[in-house]
Amino acid sequence: MSRPIFEVIALTAVDARAAQAGGADRLELVTDMAADGLTPDVAEFAAIRAAVDLPLRVMLRRQGGFAAGDLDRLRSAAAELRAEGAEEFVLGFLDPAGQVDLPAVRAVAEAVAGCRWTFHRALDHSADRAALRAAVADLPGLDTFLTSGSAAGVAAGREVLTGELAKAGEPGYRQRILIGGGLHAEHVPELRKEGFDAFHVGSAVRVAGWDSPVDPAKVADWRELIGG
Repeated sequence: MSRPIFEVIALTAVDARAAQAGGADRLELVTDMAADGLTPDVAEFAAIRAAVDLPLRVMLRRQGGFAAGDLDRLRSAAAELRAEGAEEFVLGFLDPAGQVDLPAVRAVAEAVAGCRWTFHRALDHSADRAALRAAVADLPGLDTFLTSGSAAGVAAGREVLTGELAKAGEPGYRQRILIGGGLHAEHVPELRKEGFDAFHVGSAVRVAGWDSPVDPAKVADWRELIGG
């Protein structure tokens, strides 16, 4: 069995070094967790890239909520980050009705052509997650859905997660499921038994929430729990 993926949210180079020291496999880079994670500036990305040698997935999101907003700014940010060496990204947009904003997703995905990317938890807030998965399934570079199965978190989304894992390999379900959003340590053993192999945490590896840095000891505890 291959090593499960363990992704940690990092806001700073200090976070990144701590996450790597604790055994994280990959980092999601964001700023402003008060808005649930926005695009970091290029200087912060560069500092983190210089600090660690882990894969880095960079958020492409300029405002709270799941509307795309100014696509030109998003595409420009993607270009600047790519010029600085970014190779992996995180994105996802909904329209006012809660359906996937496919033109916006396509536009930003085109700006990161050749890169791998995650469709984030906009999936959990969508009006029709099956339709969303079908709509984006064949977009180049999409290899992961970050999801808890429900806007309310993993505890509420377990049945959905299990159902989607059962469809693995079908159209719209070929991408890896990365479980995150209300994920607690007590969820992990059963999720591993069911066959889930990718996990994403943020505040769970900090001593005092988002006001504190990543704690390498907490990362190590999660690494041991997840396995690998």
